Amino acid sequence: MSDLAARECNPCRGGVAPLAGAELRRWHEELGNGWQLVDDHQLEKTYRFADFRAALAFTNRVGALAEEVGHHPEIRLAWGRVHLTIYTHKIDGLADADFIWAAKADRLLPAG
Repeated sequence: MSDLAARECNPCRGGVAPLAGAELRRWHEELGNGWQLVDDHQLEKTYRFADFRAALAFTNRVGALAEEVGHHPEIRLAWGRVHLTIYTHKIDGLADADFIWAAKADRLLPAG
């Protein structure tokens, strides 16, 4: 797993350009772990679970992380899956904090 999750997630406050080009690709490559880069604008990933209860528990952990760091993804919960979409609204694109947040979300999966 990427060491991105060990970094501090400081959400972008605006006033900067979104990541683009080679720099954006480098961040995406470092993140890895099944995250999709969509239209060079957002990160998306679908997590699969054995049942609704496990998906809901993960959703609650993701929500707690979002509140803790002040960076909030779009969360879609369904039976056996959770889909996350993340980008920085203030810059209408991706910042380093989005990649760090995504790596932290991956760490919320139960071991095993």
